[in-house]
Amino acid sequence: MTMRAYQALSDDGAFAKNIEGFRPRVAQLELTQAIEHAIEAGGELIAEAGTGTGKTFAYLVPALLSGKKTIISTGTKALQDQLFHRDLPQVRRALGLGDKKLALLKGRANYVCLHRLERTLKEGVPQRELLNELARVREWAPKSKSGDRAEIPGLSEDAGIWPFVTSNAENCLGAECPFWEDCYVVKARRKAQAADLVVVNHHLLFSDMAIKREGFGEVLPGAQIYVLDEAHQLAESASTFFSTTLSYRQIMDLSRDAIAEAALVAGALTVVREHSPALEKALKDFRLSLQPYAAKAPLLPVLAEAEVANTLAVLSDQLVNFAKALEPLAESSEGLASALARTQDVLNRLLHICGEGADVVRWYELFSVGFALHATPLDVAEPLQQFRNQTQASWIYTSATLAVGNDFNHFKHEVGAFDAQTICLDSPFDYAEQALLYRPSIPCEPNAEGYTEAVLQASLPVLMASRGRAFVLFTSHRALKEAALWYADKLPFPLFVQGSAPRSQLLAAFQKSGNGVLLGAASFWEGVDVPGDALSCVIIDKLPFKQIGDPVLEAKLEDIRNRGGNPFAHYQLPQAVLTLKQGVGRLIRTVSDRGVLMLADPRLRSKAYGRTFINALPAMQQSSDIADVQRFFGQQS
Repeated sequence: MTMRAYQALSDDGAFAKNIEGFRPRVAQLELTQAIEHAIEAGGELIAEAGTGTGKTFAYLVPALLSGKKTIISTGTKALQDQLFHRDLPQVRRALGLGDKKLALLKGRANYVCLHRLERTLKEGVPQRELLNELARVREWAPKSKSGDRAEIPGLSEDAGIWPFVTSNAENCLGAECPFWEDCYVVKARRKAQAADLVVVNHHLLFSDMAIKREGFGEVLPGAQIYVLDEAHQLAESASTFFSTTLSYRQIMDLSRDAIAEAALVAGALTVVREHSPALEKALKDFRLSLQPYAAKAPLLPVLAEAEVANTLAVLSDQLVNFAKALEPLAESSEGLASALARTQDVLNRLLHICGEGADVVRWYELFSVGFALHATPLDVAEPLQQFRNQTQASWIYTSATLAVGNDFNHFKHEVGAFDAQTICLDSPFDYAEQALLYRPSIPCEPNAEGYTEAVLQASLPVLMASRGRAFVLFTSHRALKEAALWYADKLPFPLFVQGSAPRSQLLAAFQKSGNGVLLGAASFWEGVDVPGDALSCVIIDKLPFKQIGDPVLEAKLEDIRNRGGNPFAHYQLPQAVLTLKQGVGRLIRTVSDRGVLMLADPRLRSKAYGRTFINALPAMQQSSDIADVQRFFGQQS
C-alpha cells in the first residue's frame, strides 16, 4: 500500500505546507487510508464520516494521486459546483497536479440550447415578465464558454425562461441540429471524455448507466474509480431515474413544440393544427376524469373506473392520430421528425405505465394543473449491482448518514453492495461540550389533534432563549403552514417560511438577518450549511417516518411483508433514523459552533425504538428542563 494520500494529509504533508490553516484530522486520515486501500484493491467501500471529518479531501486526494480515471458523483448541482470550483482547485494546487484534466458535467437541461434560444428570440415568449429574463440570456450566451445556466447572474434556478432556452432528451435534435458544433452540451461531453476526473450528479450517472444497459454509447468516460458522495440519496435517486413517467406537461409541450416546428415548414402548420386541439382536449378531459380521486394513489384501480378508462382511451387514440399526422411531415424537418419520435415515445410510456407486471409500482399524482403517471421499480439494487459488476472499478460510497448505529445492512440492501467493506467514523466535533439535546414533555401523541400547537408552545421559550437563530423542521407541509400562522404574531424575530421564496434566497436572507427563524420541510433537512452563530438551534417536530399513503412506500412495505420480513424494522425505522441524522446534522458545522437540538416527539420516551434514534445521534448533554436551555445560551456572549 503506497500511503501517498495519507502522507499528503499528514502533519508534514503537502496540505500542511501549501494550504494556510490546514490541520491534520485523525478521522480524515483514517478515511483517506481506507479509500486509498479500496482504490488499490479495486474493491467497494462504504464510509460514514460525521460532519467535520473532511471527507471531500479524503476522497479527492487518493483519487487524484492514483492516476486512474475517476468519476465523482454527488447529490445536487450545488454540491457539484462547490466540488469543481472550490475544492478541486485547492487540492490540485496543494498536490502540484496542475496537469490533471478536470471536467464538470451536468444534465442537458443545465446548458443553454442555442437552437431553442434562437427560436425563442424569433417567436417571443408568452408572458411579458419573461422578456427581461430572455434579454439576460441573450446578452450572456455569446460570451459564455460553458453555457452552464448557473453562471448567468441574477437568474434563479426556477426562473420561468429556462424551458424556452434549454433542451431535454425529448426535444433535442442531436447531430442534426444546426448548432451541433457549437453546442454547449456536446462540448461539455467531449471535455469529460478527455478528463482525468469528472464531477457529475447522481441523476447523470444513472442516465449513463441506463444507456450502457441498453447497449448504446456512453455519455461519461469509462472510469476506474467511482466516488459516490451523499450516497444516502442513491436509492431514492435511482428509483426516480429508473421510473417511467408521463406527465400532462410532456404531452402539452409536445403539442406546442410540434406547432412551433410546423410553422417553419410550408404547408405543415395546417396539418398539425388539425390534430393538436383534439389532442389537447383529450389531455384535459383525462385530467378532469381524475379529479374525484385522491391526489396520489395506485393507478390501476383508478383506471378500472369507466370514465377514467374512456378518457384514457380517447387520449391514446388522439396520440395515435397525432403520430399518423406527423409521419408524412417528418422528412421535411428535423424538428418534426423529433416531434414524431416524441409522440411514439409517449405512446410507449403510456402502454408501459398502464400495463401490468411484477416488481413495478404503478401510481399517479395530481397537481393543480396537470398530472403525472409513474411506473416505479420496487427495487433498484439489482440494476445498480449489474452496472458495478460491468465496470471492474473501485466504488466508494460516502456520506454523514449511512449507518444505523454502526450497522450498514439497510444501505447495503438498498444499493446491492452486499460485499462492500465498511468504515464508520464519528464527527471530530465535541458534541458533549458544543450541543445540548432538549426533550420537552409534550402532552399528546403525534397523531393527536393539537399536537403541532403543543410543539409550537414548547418551542417558544427555546426560541426566546436562542434569540431566534433557529431552524424549525417539520415532517409535513401541513404542520409547516400551521406553524407559519401560529408564529406570525408571537416571535420578535424575522420569520422565513419555505415556499415564500427560492431556497437559496431564503437561506441568504436568514443568514443576513442574524436572528431569524426559518421554517422548513424536507428540502431543509439536508444539504444546507449555515456555520456560525446565525444557526444556533434546530427544532424537529416529529420523528421523520415516511408518510403512509405514499403508493411506492406502501408497495415496498407489502413486498417486504410478502418476503417474510418486518416492514417497520427492516425499512421504516432505519429510513427514519437516517433522515433524523441528516436534520440533526444542520446544527453543528464547525469546531466553534454551539447549539441546542430540540426533539419534540414523545415516542423517543414512550416507544422501545426511541432508544434506537437517540443512540444514532452524537453523544451530547440531554435535558427535559427549559432552564438548562436558558443556561446553555446564557453561557454565550
